[in-house]
Amino acid sequence: MKVSVGEEQAVAADPWGERMPRTVGLWSSVAVLVGVTVGSGIFRVPATVAATLQSPGPAMLCWTLGGIVALAGALSVAELAAAMPRSGGIFAYLLEGYGPLPAFLFGWTELAVIRASALGATSTIFAEYLGYFIPLSAEQVHLVAAATILVVGTINYVGVNRAVAVLTPATVAKYAALLTLGLLAFTAISGGGAAPHRVLWQGGAQLSLIASALVPVMWTYDGWADLSFMGGEVARPQRTLPLALIIGTCCVMLVYLVVNLGFWYALPAKQIAAAPLVATTVAQHIPLIGGAGAAVIAAVVLLSTFSGLHASLMTGSRVIFAMGDRGLMFRSVGRVSPRFRSPSVAIWVATLLGCVYVMQNDFAQLADRFVLGLWPFYVLTVAGVYVLRRTEPELPRPYRTWGYPVVPAVFLLASFGMLANALVTDPRDTGVTLLVIVAGIPVYFLWRAFTARRSRA
Repeated sequence: MKVSVGEEQAVAADPWGERMPRTVGLWSSVAVLVGVTVGSGIFRVPATVAATLQSPGPAMLCWTLGGIVALAGALSVAELAAAMPRSGGIFAYLLEGYGPLPAFLFGWTELAVIRASALGATSTIFAEYLGYFIPLSAEQVHLVAAATILVVGTINYVGVNRAVAVLTPATVAKYAALLTLGLLAFTAISGGGAAPHRVLWQGGAQLSLIASALVPVMWTYDGWADLSFMGGEVARPQRTLPLALIIGTCCVMLVYLVVNLGFWYALPAKQIAAAPLVATTVAQHIPLIGGAGAAVIAAVVLLSTFSGLHASLMTGSRVIFAMGDRGLMFRSVGRVSPRFRSPSVAIWVATLLGCVYVMQNDFAQLADRFVLGLWPFYVLTVAGVYVLRRTEPELPRPYRTWGYPVVPAVFLLASFGMLANALVTDPRDTGVTLLVIVAGIPVYFLWRAFTARRSRA
């Protein structure tokens, strides 16, 4: 396997070339995956799906398909994670399978758009819901959001054990609250979904509409692969990473299906579609919650977005670290703090980028616009299971993809279909996303020229 660390770094590296302690266990790893995946999307996307599909049958099919696609991806990526438990995850797999250019473009897309806009969007939503309890002006929302990113960055800087100690209980509380909300929705007074006149499936197959609705649904599932970014810090990685990827993705799928079934039981399609804060609307129909519905949901969203922000910064900074560690960014970015054993420079780069982005406007829209930005790389990564089995047959594989070769093929077919549908139905935003990725190509060659010049100096 390719390991490109300096001589002084290699002395302290483990057998895979990693220099940070492997202290993140199985359930902490599951908490990271669930924490980064379940954020603000589950509170917004059900209304979008309902507006597009307009009946519970297609909507639940869409959420189920999204879970199946994410699980197929997790089952596939788990093989690479166990074989190459490296920091950066997908970055490392692309580097190994295809060379530096695709790996650089992945890191470029993460660094330039995806991670910073996600941090900006999540922290802004956190600050907006904090405004329910503490009145905040529009300017104060931005300041609170930036301050929250700084707090989370500091927690991550002081070591992965401390960061996980904060993240795990926040994620457990978030998951329990969401699951409870979904189950309590079945006690809603209106019981709209249980009425005899309700039609489970209106219209025909609506395959194109389901494919369109699948895009925002996959945004809520996005994060199923992010645990792999922390592959260099997971204990017993050859066992823990595959288990955590699969268990975590199944946990996300379970809570999403329960919550959406509850929403469709409690409210008819028109009400769901017309309620951007659908969870609040549902909570107001639950007798146990009643008039406190808005406050309860605001608290759940605060918990959810804080956990999501924390996990997103934790995992995203590891991609930036891996780029520096493997020579595709300034080597200083690959620094490990001698005191806290954390990727200190990478954490502060991610933190400062998030703060800069959050001071701008409309980050939820920006995050939505680039929702498909990582999917070309997910496709390359899952295809890498086939590539590396052919090019590196002797690579130790403690876990082999369950259902191979069908399961990776399911993910690839679904991904190609979703990308093709996005190009047809939303060519502008999809085209802009692809242009952002392509813009990294000249940056890569400029970087190569710069590093070549430095090496000759």
